[in-house]
Amino acid sequence: MLNRSLVAVVAGVAGLGLSACNTVAVRTDYARDMSASICHTYAFAMEHVANADQPAAYANPLNAERLRTAVQYNMAARGIQLVDRAAADCVVGYAMGTRQVFDGYYGGYYGAGWGFGGYRGGWGFRGAWGYDGPWVQNETRISVDLFDAKSHKPIWHASASQDVYELSGPKAVEKIDLATAAIFSKYPGGAPPAKT
Repeated sequence: MLNRSLVAVVAGVAGLGLSACNTVAVRTDYARDMSASICHTYAFAMEHVANADQPAAYANPLNAERLRTAVQYNMAARGIQLVDRAAADCVVGYAMGTRQVFDGYYGGYYGAGWGFGGYRGGWGFRGAWGYDGPWVQNETRISVDLFDAKSHKPIWHASASQDVYELSGPKAVEKIDLATAAIFSKYPGGAPPAKT
């Protein structure tokens, strides 16, 4: 009986430890003269409406809704309430998009030459070949922006890169939630930093 209890406790602690380890890199920026502490209530910006500039064929409205739900959860966890736009202290914008990025060049060359064989002695011919081209990968960026609802000034911006390209269902929810949690781990709380 004691062994089962001990295993359950260890498994629970390990699970909490793993959930606390969020390895998604986040980039943030903030306005030096603004503070997120004014945001007791918020409304969402109207961003995910398909139009000529953002064709619906390239957007996944289900993932956009998953991101909205994750943002709403993280705002509520900080005690910031969702209200009508007219009553909001702040406006939250969110976006998710995928693009192809070229990740440098790798290992390609062709060469041949004559040379002396070093300590083994002798002469020899050496040659090699390889592909010298870009490594292409898909990058999905998730971003959250916070604005003052009255002045429309930006307060905070954060983004995370997470591979959710061609994902759907529970796996997409998991990755979007992970990236959103990483973003909100950097949420600014108190007064604006002192100017330097």
